[in-house]
Amino acid sequence: MKVMSKDKYVAYVGTYTHENSIGIHLYDLDEGKGTMVERKVIPINNASYLVVANSGKYLYSIADEGVQSFRILEDGDLEPINKAWIGGMRGCFVDVSKDDRFLFVGGYHDARVTVMNLNPEDGSIVGIADGVFHKGMGRCIAERSSRPHVNCVRLTPDQKYVCAVDGGLDQVKLYHMDPETGKIHNTDILRCQIDSAPKSMRFSDDGRFAYVLCELLNCVNVYRYEERNGEPEFEFLQEITTTDPKDDDICSATAMTITPDGKHLYVVNAGVNSAVIYDIDPETGMLTLNCNSKISGEFPKAVRVFPDNEHFMTLNHENNEICIFKMNYEEHYFLMQGKPLTVDKPNCVALHRLS
Repeated sequence: MKVMSKDKYVAYVGTYTHENSIGIHLYDLDEGKGTMVERKVIPINNASYLVVANSGKYLYSIADEGVQSFRILEDGDLEPINKAWIGGMRGCFVDVSKDDRFLFVGGYHDARVTVMNLNPEDGSIVGIADGVFHKGMGRCIAERSSRPHVNCVRLTPDQKYVCAVDGGLDQVKLYHMDPETGKIHNTDILRCQIDSAPKSMRFSDDGRFAYVLCELLNCVNVYRYEERNGEPEFEFLQEITTTDPKDDDICSATAMTITPDGKHLYVVNAGVNSAVIYDIDPETGMLTLNCNSKISGEFPKAVRVFPDNEHFMTLNHENNEICIFKMNYEEHYFLMQGKPLTVDKPNCVALHRLS
């Protein structure tokens, strides 16, 4: 008999400001039932990506003005703290260091990697610690721009290196970061397949493996990660497809996440509008296909697994819906759980456990 968790959670859904959507939608989440009920909307301009601080006290979001910080109240509500300019054009991705001292911003439009100083005592954004613009050209093809585009910025699990995923250059640029000042300098490059367009990056819970999702090649690249002689080392292990080869021309791998228990990796594909679930080998880090099925929604921009490791949601950008499913790992299928939730232009989601 499965023991249900008594923890309470909220979900923060970031949206593009459009029609009826004016910011971050706050939902009360029931992991056992696989349901979400909208409570309120917190006004902010184009909250296209957001992240909860590791302390659980603050939330940081992309905004037209740069980035904005919020205090998370006891019931999960958000109270604005401050906004800060990021030194470039509008960002598309944010992540935070484990000690909540630095915020990392990826810039799609200007290919800028920005490190922001944070005050872990009150959650405020202090200012810019450093910033680097990517330069160069990818291979020029008709289907996409070959200019640099920073899609994702993540710290390695040991908190020593900044990984900047560049979809225009088909690279992940690796920066050494000074843990005191937040200054970064380029130390290496992880080169992906030509015209693969890396989109996002995730690390396994134990920090030994890295997963890079490529939206044009429609695949996940698996690497073994370690620091060796003071430098980051990524050993290529596997390339696994996210779609049927016959659907490559109408497919774009858009988002990826790992289950809270670290046993499965999820990917969603736009175009074919599908969700793909892989089993993760805990010893090798390699992926095995468990399930690949259509979802009821158009252009999924994000996927997130509930704390119970079984329910998951897809944020379907084009038809303005969030769909919730329950996954059966043993039988290799998932089913929709209830009716879709209506929300204009959902783009990202973060979950938070209430204390």
